[in-house]
Amino acid sequence: MTNASLIERAGEITYERRRGQTTFGQVGSALLTPSGAVHVGVCVDMGSGMGFCAEHAAAASLMTRGETQIAKIVAVWKSPEGELHVLPPCGRCREFLYQLDSRNLDTEVVLGADKSVPLRALLPYAEQFSTEPQVARSTG
Repeated sequence: MTNASLIERAGEITYERRRGQTTFGQVGSALLTPSGAVHVGVCVDMGSGMGFCAEHAAAASLMTRGETQIAKIVAVWKSPEGELHVLPPCGRCREFLYQLDSRNLDTEVVLGADKSVPLRALLPYAEQFSTEPQVARSTG
């Protein structure tokens, strides 16, 4: 699946809806699994600091199907004029995708129709947590 088609798929579900203090759908995400399945989700903002990102919602759909590995992911925001804007995942999403499955460090994060980077490029030092303790030694 091309970046452009994944962006388009995320855009199909992206439009802001309101219910009381809650807004949802202003950002949409689509992810592709290694098997070729596409999962989508939208963000939710409860207006009280609670809620979750669109990437989390798409990943929840993935996990509902018993999967954890992501081949490619994108998030988009749609302007009032209907133009799609690709958004990089926030720090919380980057860490969430990594903790979901360490193989996701190789997930292709779509940053545009012609641009993507592996998650590891957006989450430096993710592999710093080795199984060997790192002890700081005083030299004085």
